[in-house]
Amino acid sequence: MSFDWTTIEQEAQKEINQASSAEAIEALRIKYLGRQGLLAGITGSISSLSAQERPEFGKKANYLKNKLTRLFEERVSQLKEKEAHGLETFDITLPGEPIPQTGSLHPITQTIQEITAIFSKLGFVTKEGPEVENEYNNFSGLNIPLDHPSRDAFDTFYLKSPQSTVHSPQSVDKRYGLSTMDYRLLLRSHTSPVQIRVMKEHKPPLAVIVPGKVYRPDAVDASHSFVFHQIEGFLVDQEVSFADLKGTLTAFAQRLFGEKIQMRFRPHFFPFTEPSAEVDISCILCSRKPRADSREPKRCSVCGGKGWLEILGCGMIHPNVFANVGYPKDKYSGFAFGMGIERIAMLKYGINDIRLFYENDLRFLRQF
Repeated sequence: MSFDWTTIEQEAQKEINQASSAEAIEALRIKYLGRQGLLAGITGSISSLSAQERPEFGKKANYLKNKLTRLFEERVSQLKEKEAHGLETFDITLPGEPIPQTGSLHPITQTIQEITAIFSKLGFVTKEGPEVENEYNNFSGLNIPLDHPSRDAFDTFYLKSPQSTVHSPQSVDKRYGLSTMDYRLLLRSHTSPVQIRVMKEHKPPLAVIVPGKVYRPDAVDASHSFVFHQIEGFLVDQEVSFADLKGTLTAFAQRLFGEKIQMRFRPHFFPFTEPSAEVDISCILCSRKPRADSREPKRCSVCGGKGWLEILGCGMIHPNVFANVGYPKDKYSGFAFGMGIERIAMLKYGINDIRLFYENDLRFLRQF
């Protein structure tokens, strides 16, 4: 009696590989290795063989049994592994699942990077400074006198170690006539202290912007926060004029808000600049134009119908500031400006509540 052992093995292997469940594997095992299975029928015919044929026949039957047993075990192992990874019902014809959104830059960071990129193209370099400052850099050096309201202990975040210093009093008092009071530490209320630091260390020409976090004891509401971000900018050289300031800020505003934006400068007061001005841009929503279908302009939700939006303060650097950093009298001139990053971001993206920036609500942040 002869059997086609190769064909039996190939057909069995094909059926085993196609089995997709434990039940199908068990049915095949019974078919081939069960008491009434194919292999039992084959081995049952050994008695009809001659003594010379039996050894070779038994050898092939044992090989087939061992081979099928191993194939069954491997297939069972594969199915268990798929089940463990949730792949037992995977349908390769189904469309792929969307990849969860990866992290992105915070809108405040995006705004800072956009602003610094604009000023970088205008020739400004970016500097940073410490958030814990001494009183001189934060106030005195910027021509903010001791009796100014912002220097009151209730209006500034002073630290508990009044005698600790950022710079050694012994090395600086002789040059600038500072008192121990000037070395009280506080959380900076603006990024302008870096202006003092840079001008003490470097001689003009200077063109610098300073982004960073600042602190003020304001009550938190839709437009105020006790911690927010600012960008200070200043340029110092010989024969710098207010026209240079207006040209620089106009170029900045047009690149940030669009070429069609209009600007105006209103007289203002800042202790560290003279003359000083507030800068407004035309409303980015209503563009200072009334509705065509109405006799009266609609009250704009962004500017309140005024047509202008305040974006920053600026002015020519006060001569006292130059004197405080040791620059020769009347040799240099320069301008400075400062803006709130949150304010710019709120205008640019139409956000009506500053608190949204700090709540870490992914529904809000994913829009950027």
